[in-house]
Amino acid sequence: MYQDHFALTQLPFRLTPDTALFYALPPHLEAIQMTLAALSMGEGFIQISGEVGTGKTLVCRMLVRQLPSQYELAYLPTPAMSGRELRAALAKELGLYPQDDQLLLTESLHRVLIEHKRAGRTVVVLLDEAQALPDDALEALRLLGNLETEQEKLLHIVLLGQPELDVRLSAPQLRQFRQRITFRAVLRPLDLAETVSYIDHRLTQAGGADGLMPLARQKDIWHASGGIPRLINLLCHKALIVACSAGHAVIQKADVRAAITDTQAARQPRWQFPVLWGWS
Repeated sequence: MYQDHFALTQLPFRLTPDTALFYALPPHLEAIQMTLAALSMGEGFIQISGEVGTGKTLVCRMLVRQLPSQYELAYLPTPAMSGRELRAALAKELGLYPQDDQLLLTESLHRVLIEHKRAGRTVVVLLDEAQALPDDALEALRLLGNLETEQEKLLHIVLLGQPELDVRLSAPQLRQFRQRITFRAVLRPLDLAETVSYIDHRLTQAGGADGLMPLARQKDIWHASGGIPRLINLLCHKALIVACSAGHAVIQKADVRAAITDTQAARQPRWQFPVLWGWS
């Protein structure tokens, strides 16, 4: 692989979110800081949304790492198929044995949340892929969000999802849920300067030589990716493979062209270039 060819200490552009390579770019930093601030103010529902590939899962993992010690985390990475499944998953995260009787299960959850609060800890639920939740699961979340003492919420819920979540929440039957979300953050695509900083950071962290990917090539990648971090990673990864195969010491224009042409999701330029591997 190109790791040896370019004397890299690790692969800099893995598609799997890697917190070790996290770079505090404005969209991600704003979402993390907004969420932490909202939690400190005792808000019940918080939403982070973004298009596919903008870094929601990475932000989620960074939140897991940065949550202050007074919070008890319940992480639900896979959307529940029903309100019953959601309550059961939350109960399991909190160390409860799921019960078939939903009233008893809700009472048990309430009791455990109060116990955590008395111990000086507040439960935070991080729920990924929230746009896939059915209406009855969202209603179950809303009812769980109602659990509170006279002064504060017993449960804080952070929803991470694609823009389709906003479309779903605009439905009349979900207006009560929508009104409960007091803070929202949107993960926008990166601009050119942010993309250059992102690529340079990843290459530097991996031990890449100065000038390995010239600024002009980074501009090509930014334009083709639309600033979507996952596409940036994919294009950089493919360009490094092409350059390695061609024996180049520095990423050439032809290397980036091949990577772009071979990626269906990338914005294609006017020029055409042969597809090398049939990747998509």
